[in-house]
Amino acid sequence: MSKAKSPSRALPLGREQLLECYRQMRTIRDFEERLHVDFSRGDIPGFVHLYAGQEAAGVGILHHLNDGDRIASTHRGHGHCIAKGVDVVGMMKEIYGKSGGSCNGKGGSMHIADLSKGMLGANGILGAGAPLICGAALAAKFRGRGEVGITFSGDGASNQGTFLESMNLAAVWNLPMLFVIENNGYAESTSRDYATAVDSYVDRAAGFGIPGVTVDGTDFFAVHEAAGEVIRRAREGGGPSLLECKMVRFYGHFEGDAQTYRAPGELEDIRANSDCLKIFTQRVTEAAVLTQAELDAIDREVAALIEHAVQQARAAPLPTAADLTTDVYVSY
Repeated sequence: MSKAKSPSRALPLGREQLLECYRQMRTIRDFEERLHVDFSRGDIPGFVHLYAGQEAAGVGILHHLNDGDRIASTHRGHGHCIAKGVDVVGMMKEIYGKSGGSCNGKGGSMHIADLSKGMLGANGILGAGAPLICGAALAAKFRGRGEVGITFSGDGASNQGTFLESMNLAAVWNLPMLFVIENNGYAESTSRDYATAVDSYVDRAAGFGIPGVTVDGTDFFAVHEAAGEVIRRAREGGGPSLLECKMVRFYGHFEGDAQTYRAPGELEDIRANSDCLKIFTQRVTEAAVLTQAELDAIDREVAALIEHAVQQARAAPLPTAADLTTDVYVSY
């Protein structure tokens, strides 16, 4: 594989699926936009890395999965969590550091996990999800139920030794897994062109005998089509693949990043011309599959959900000192 062909103009999903995918993307966007505001007011502890702008990739890929499939995320993991079905209220409580959060307030933004949904966790260590998914994919291979594992990495994390070692291991063991590189152009503040020798990460995968494909990560339909093919291949015993999604992020590497490394007008341009929600909306309304009124109704519902989640998080109690000694060891 190399570069994905342009998907046909006929939409591959039915109305209800399109509405659900839009709802997930809108939920991610509004969740992140609200965190941007609340963090700036000092309401949220710790570091926060926002996924806004990248929604089409997370939703387009994870729409193909179920709870038995497992994923490992990155420090920029809220979008993956929502697309994998993690409870939004629980996530908000977790980010606020409160009891009742996804990890009872102990993980915060960079460590949200929900094993019941197959979400093995966001991760503050670059490239650390890849070896975890090698293990999950190996277990899936032995179970023989057609389950797959997906590891997400940024363009910077893909230069980590753990990521490259994991690609080799996945190829040697023919694991049912997908390596996703969310190439938003920057590793923190370092341009991809400055720090990576290859023009395409597909070329790097080829060195391990792994097929790969590059897609426009702002186009939900391109991502969904390409992901469907490689995930089906993995389920059928075809082994690992790599999917590179070229995309943009709307905010800095972390909240508080001044983004002085961006060119003048760059942020305004990507907001105007590379917004995956705008691209999705234009596609489905032009095809007369969904109406703007239907999408507007979802926007209102999501806005109410996010407000409810914030209010629940603010009202929830903090963990107690006694909670420090819980969740340390696994009970069998």
